[in-house]
Amino acid sequence: MRIVRPLSLVPTVLLAVLLGGGTWIVGAELGAFGVGAGLGAVSALVVLGMGARRPFRRWRLAQRNLPASHRRWLRVHVPLYRRLDAEGRAAFERDVRFARAEYSFEGVRGVTVTETLRLSVAAGIAMLLHGRPEWELPGSRSVLFYPERFDDTYHDTRTASYDGMAHPQGPILLTVSSVEAAWARPDAGSNVVLHELAHLFDFDNEGPDGVPSLVDPGSAPDWQALVRAEMRRVRAGRSLLRPYAAEAPSEFFAVAVEHFFEQPDAMARRHRDLFRALAAFFRLDPRTGTVLGEGPVALDERGEDASVPRPAVD
Repeated sequence: MRIVRPLSLVPTVLLAVLLGGGTWIVGAELGAFGVGAGLGAVSALVVLGMGARRPFRRWRLAQRNLPASHRRWLRVHVPLYRRLDAEGRAAFERDVRFARAEYSFEGVRGVTVTETLRLSVAAGIAMLLHGRPEWELPGSRSVLFYPERFDDTYHDTRTASYDGMAHPQGPILLTVSSVEAAWARPDAGSNVVLHELAHLFDFDNEGPDGVPSLVDPGSAPDWQALVRAEMRRVRAGRSLLRPYAAEAPSEFFAVAVEHFFEQPDAMARRHRDLFRALAAFFRLDPRTGTVLGEGPVALDERGEDASVPRPAVD
């Protein structure tokens, strides 16, 4: 997550130029050159000021340190954070601060939103974006915490089965127990926070189809073919991914993201093509915390990084 995103500044600057210049031209046409120029300048400055609010807030947040208690929580519960070097940890902590400040967190039906709950979601956001600092997570910036599982009507009935839910335009819904369980065993390959956040990448298309919206359109057919092949492995019981991954392509992607970040070594060994695809998408190798460049990830026959020489064995 960058402090300043150049692409987001372009429309702001264009709007400032158009509004300011238009006001100046109108003033000149009416014979009030000085007034038009003054109003045009004020209009442009207002637009630029509004566009600079988020970068300025992020700049201020970037000057602060993450509380020691938050860093301890990250060390215990987020293996990726432990694998990062000092520079990587600083960037991860900064992204956590950004997410904590920019997302709203609310409790439903008596839930008290604790710092741990906020940090649990912010850490998930930082994980997904660590290798892609130019990205912002698509979708809503509102998170609701429920006390118990809920159903399609968001009530805790006897048939309630949802631990989390994400909407294209609405908030992210999570149950307190599922969030706590997600980070209690960060190597289990089951993390409701990562699961629901991963869905947001899928919603930016025409509908949830298992193809992340930020995938190069030219590679979408290859991605879909890979998903179909991997879903067949899930149904046949020959996959590292849990059975829920075979429910739909959208669920496959979300479950695959959970395993990618929480069981990267096993995925690299057993699902080399899937691991490479996700590593290229997130531009990250979660086994080492290495941020990757452009191009495919090279793995040898054992699923290990082929770019790293191994010592010879006599």
